[in-house]
Amino acid sequence: MESCERAAAIFRALGDPQRLRILMMLEASERCVSEICSVLDEPMPAISQRLRLLRSERIVRSRRDGKHVYYGLADDHISRLVTNGVMHAIENHS
Repeated sequence: MESCERAAAIFRALGDPQRLRILMMLEASERCVSEICSVLDEPMPAISQRLRLLRSERIVRSRRDGKHVYYGLADDHISRLVTNGVMHAIENHS
C-alpha cells in the first residue's frame, strides 16, 4: 500500500505540464535554475517552487557548485517515465 501511495505522488508531480517541461530539459542534461528560467521564460520563484516539489518527491536531485545549484533527474526510472509518457503522447496524437 505504501508503494502505491508513493507511486501516486510521483504521478501527481509528473502530471503538471510545466513540471514535465522542466523534466524534459533535465533529461537532456543537468541545468541550473537560471538556465531553466531562461529556456522556459518563467520567473525564478515559479521554477524554484516547481523544483522544490520535484525534489521533495525524489524525482530530481540537486548539487551545489559554488553559487549555482544544478538539478538533474534522480535516476533512470524517472528518465524512462518521462520519455515513455512523452512518446506515448506523441504516438497517440498522430
